[in-house]
Amino acid sequence: MNLVETLASGQPDAWPAARFEVAVDLVAEALRAGGTRVLATLLDNGIAWLVADAGAARAGVVHVPLPGFFTRGQLQHALVSAGVDTLWTFPAAAAGFPGAAPEPLGFDPGTEPIAALRLPAAPVAMPAGTAKITFTSGTTGTPKGVCLGQAAMDRVAQAIGEATAALDITRHLSALPFAVLLENIAGVMAPRLREATCIALPLESVGLQGSSRFDPARLQDAVESWQPHSLILLPQMLRAWTMWLRATGRRAPASLRLVAVGGAAVGAPLLQSARELGIPAFEGYGLSEGASVQTLNLPGADRPGSAGRPLPHAHLRIAAGGEIEVAGSAFLGYLGSEAPPPAWWPSGDLGTIDADGFLHVQGRKKQVLITAYGRNVSPEWVETALQGALVGGLLPIGQAVVFGDGQPALSAVLWPLRADAPDAALQAAVDEANAGLPDYARVRHWVRARAAFDTDAGLATANGRPQRAAIEQLHRDALAAHALPSPFFPEPSHS
Repeated sequence: MNLVETLASGQPDAWPAARFEVAVDLVAEALRAGGTRVLATLLDNGIAWLVADAGAARAGVVHVPLPGFFTRGQLQHALVSAGVDTLWTFPAAAAGFPGAAPEPLGFDPGTEPIAALRLPAAPVAMPAGTAKITFTSGTTGTPKGVCLGQAAMDRVAQAIGEATAALDITRHLSALPFAVLLENIAGVMAPRLREATCIALPLESVGLQGSSRFDPARLQDAVESWQPHSLILLPQMLRAWTMWLRATGRRAPASLRLVAVGGAAVGAPLLQSARELGIPAFEGYGLSEGASVQTLNLPGADRPGSAGRPLPHAHLRIAAGGEIEVAGSAFLGYLGSEAPPPAWWPSGDLGTIDADGFLHVQGRKKQVLITAYGRNVSPEWVETALQGALVGGLLPIGQAVVFGDGQPALSAVLWPLRADAPDAALQAAVDEANAGLPDYARVRHWVRARAAFDTDAGLATANGRPQRAAIEQLHRDALAAHALPSPFFPEPSHS
């Protein structure tokens, strides 16, 4: 790593490589001296997280990054199931762990004090060679621990550096939590390997609160101030930033060379709209079980609507039934399971690979709807069309979830990008999306969501994927009240 740029007491603070390495050595020594086996971090983005991550790796200690948006129950599950014996967190959060004893930190982060706590934990069996355990947000309340080896993570980080070498990216601004594996690998490890500068700001400084509240104006200010070459965003963040730029007549700063977008489907219309406003947005695909990124579109090797070509480390194939399988950077196994992963990991995603090697992801295998007329429909396909429907140059629909399993027609729950958007704008977007879909995949009825699909409401996972069962339950009565008896209707309806 060439340099870390961060904030200390609200002021810019530079950590050259030499200063950073001294801190890492101190932390590694403190972890060894304290007999730490498993270190968990519950921290905001900043120098403390980066030093903890590198120090744990140097000391041979397993690192468990915990996202700040986990519930108390999820945090407790992760700490116990991983056998965490040391926790780094902020003092306010430390008070929630009774019986924890303070430990020496090992270095001065130059920011808000960090509490290093010793937890009463028993050793837990895990696959040999586990260096990091990332807990997936999942679709249930209990996160699943994915055990990763250092070699697999290094392969992915190295491949990202090789694939993006021509862009000469020497400044990366992290806009996602470090505890999210995508940012950890592509936004921390990859820049370190290519000796780039990591810009590590508190998440509020880049507009992100929790996992789903996002202020695009704050992100614009951060990019203008720090002039990064690259960012990683979730689709919903890209959509909000794009629409904010269009509404304010602004453009993204010219310093940007790559804005990688992952976590869910993006759609060609949103990519096109973003690029028109100066955001060099390119879609990729990855999964925790493959140590994150597997494919990525890049300037000069881009097919909007696809997830890009495989990176140098990745091998992909389409198995019987259309499921995407990956190899090349496999995880070591799930925490609590003795079953080793197969050489080719079934991703649970459906897709195709075209003649030029671009991956097209069609949605989750387990989410496929079968209508009453026997048609198989991936809801993500229709949702991407809805969220990418342009009306007067705008994208009215911020979030969409499609239902219809066993029903004669599809229905949807929609949340507008702007809370004050009228129903007429949503209707126009539905009409626009339907015009490009076959009749069996058109939305014949929609309802306006009662709340945004976010983690606070229990309606989304940490990476922005909708909690479908919870959304359906919340809107069950509204959907049932307007169920349609036939898929052949000239106009969609809503309530």
